[in-house]
Amino acid sequence: MERYICIHGHFYQPPRENPWLEAIEVQDSAHPYHDWNERITAECYAPNSAARILDANGRITKIVNNYSRISFNFGPTLLAWMAAKAPEVYQQVVRADKESAELFSGHGSALAQGYNHMIMPLANSRDRYTQIFWGIRDFVHRFGRQPEGMWLPETAVDLETLDILVELGIKFTILAPSQARRVRPVGGRVWRDVSGSRIDPSMAYLCRLGAKRSINILFYDGPISRGIAFENILARGENLADRLTGAFNGAREWSQLVHIATDGETYGHHRAHGDMALAYALEHIQSNNLAKLTNYGEYLEKHPITHQVQIFEDSSWSCVHGVERWQNNCGCNSGMNRGWNQEWRAPLREALDWLRDMLAVPFEAEGRKLFKDPFEARDNYIDVILDRSDGVLDEFFQKYAIRELDQAGRIRAIKLLEMQRHAMLMYTSCGWFFDELSGIETVQVIQYAGRALQLAKELCADSLEEEFLHRLEIAKSNIPEHKDGRVIYEKFVRPAMVDLGKVGAHYAISSLFEDYKVNARMFCYSVHREDYRVSSAGSSTLALGRATIESTITRESSTISFGVLHLGDHNVFGGIREHRGEESHKELVREVSRIFEQGQMNEWIHAVDKGFGSGTYSLRMLFRDEQRKILRRVLESHLAEAESVYRRLYNAEAYLMRFLAELGMPLPNRFKLAGEVVLNMDLQRALQTERLDLERVRALFEEAQAVQTPLDSVRLEFVLRRRLEKLIDQFQEEPGELQCLQELGRTVSLAQSLPFPVALWKPQNAFYEMLGSLFPSQSEMAAKGDEAAQAWTGEFQKVADMLGLQVPA
Repeated sequence: MERYICIHGHFYQPPRENPWLEAIEVQDSAHPYHDWNERITAECYAPNSAARILDANGRITKIVNNYSRISFNFGPTLLAWMAAKAPEVYQQVVRADKESAELFSGHGSALAQGYNHMIMPLANSRDRYTQIFWGIRDFVHRFGRQPEGMWLPETAVDLETLDILVELGIKFTILAPSQARRVRPVGGRVWRDVSGSRIDPSMAYLCRLGAKRSINILFYDGPISRGIAFENILARGENLADRLTGAFNGAREWSQLVHIATDGETYGHHRAHGDMALAYALEHIQSNNLAKLTNYGEYLEKHPITHQVQIFEDSSWSCVHGVERWQNNCGCNSGMNRGWNQEWRAPLREALDWLRDMLAVPFEAEGRKLFKDPFEARDNYIDVILDRSDGVLDEFFQKYAIRELDQAGRIRAIKLLEMQRHAMLMYTSCGWFFDELSGIETVQVIQYAGRALQLAKELCADSLEEEFLHRLEIAKSNIPEHKDGRVIYEKFVRPAMVDLGKVGAHYAISSLFEDYKVNARMFCYSVHREDYRVSSAGSSTLALGRATIESTITRESSTISFGVLHLGDHNVFGGIREHRGEESHKELVREVSRIFEQGQMNEWIHAVDKGFGSGTYSLRMLFRDEQRKILRRVLESHLAEAESVYRRLYNAEAYLMRFLAELGMPLPNRFKLAGEVVLNMDLQRALQTERLDLERVRALFEEAQAVQTPLDSVRLEFVLRRRLEKLIDQFQEEPGELQCLQELGRTVSLAQSLPFPVALWKPQNAFYEMLGSLFPSQSEMAAKGDEAAQAWTGEFQKVADMLGLQVPA
């Protein structure tokens, strides 16, 4: 009997976008990256698209796309981010599905997933259907085919969910062994109890659902999957290969399938270099004929199901209590603080359930006035989410609107659908998974609720917010200063809320520091500038203007007049108001300009209060990324002054510091701090110069070592890696350019001489690809006596060798 191995990776991150901006704002905890999606992509998603296989000497012998040889699913919301922010990795994931179909008898390895990771058994029937429908439609949009299987969030399951999967064309899903209740041969009468994870995972099972429906279920190998996630199996690729092949049992009389399922982030993010262990294990198994690699679609086609299964409903893979982790204080937590409890989970879910049901009332009532069938429109709204172009929106309204809608009707219709989208996003499972109500994942789902509440108020005038907060107040934080859900809402949700006026204020303030074009894009808003004038007096700058702000989501727009005064440093004050006509705008500009020209700043502030009323803003109101960018600019002079103080101290005491270090005497903290500031800044600047001065950089590192200066290795590595990546981009554009190749060689040489490792992932990928494409032709020309080709191949071989690549003789 044949032996098969299938490894499934569940690749997923919770949506992190600000619900009002549809973009992820800077996350300091992900330093030096902008946010956690970017960091995990660098540590896991990208490395698995180009994983290294090493020889006994640590040289790279092969670079492979792991996704093409395993089974995998990516969360739709993660793929949406990746398509925009990491397109190269995204394309590798999509390409891997096509490559896997060639390897596995026409069956692609990608599986669909419920749209935003909602716990299905805790959802109402309409939300379950929409989540699965959206997950499938998103999959087809990205992979260009219908999915055969679907990954259920947290593998949380019940029969109704399975029935919807089948109704929508899904053939199989994957569950944990603990979710199997009993089995029997197909056509048999006697059931065998397999509770307690005693099911045999080496075959597929049929689960009958009634109404002549059934679905195939595969139960992954629990012990091996847990070992990969929580033990040290990924320390070496051989460990993983041995653990997988060791699971085959000679007593079984059928073609066995050994398969595992873990979070995909295990391979590189949770376990450093896990991507390499995975690549080596797959290569080792395949090249030594220890088993046949497969995916679920191929295995099911070739091996008819012989046994039937019944499952435990309301069960999951990450809560031993079923699905209680997402609605109760069941005891499951991430172990961050043993003194905390999760009593907040139940009132949070109850508050959101109440809000969902209350939002359904205006959606149905108002939706019937605009759509032939509101919920059919909601299901198919995924097409608009995937492509918000005018053409797609026109086609959507032609199909589902009850009549031709004017602009106001369209805006109202989109707001209704957006309200429902956010009402589903607020059930993203991560909101309950962790330990604390004020955690970023839980605040995120409450923010989605806040956006849904805002839209509901705009649509219906009546506010549900106070009643929602009353219910949310019952959820108590473990952190005294955060108190409860109401306080958390006021602290973290309300300040994040945005309307067209706030976008206008952001544009007005940032226009003092950014050179915007007439038509600009700010997150999910477009800005058309209609009037703009700047005046300066000493250190003060005044900007006055008019602009139209439009949401690219709802298509709602507003024209504003604004006036902003920068008094230097972080002192920015201004106001906006709705445009009241050309004459009123001109009068406002004349009055504010007159006061500014007279230098009467107190009067100017009074005029702003009078002219703009409550629409006054400061630098505090900027969106986080732009705020950081402007504050960095404002801080430049202050930081330069502070640096000069440290530099004077360091220059005065450098010889003494070296002498103390030579004697092994600890440096005084003030000396050490001066050296740390000066040398790290000098190194960062030296690594960013247009032409790298290797001697200067090496001398600075030697000096830092001599005076016992701690290096900011995270920042310095990041800066040098970005320089290398920019160089490799230039080289790929003009691969025959010897000077660029030599600069690459010098930079790689520097990177390898530093007292901390520098990631060489992108240069290695590029050189590996060229070894199979450009290098052979250049070598042939060099062999014929072409001097330029000889110089190029010699330099290329040298750099490739430094990068750890095997170069053909």
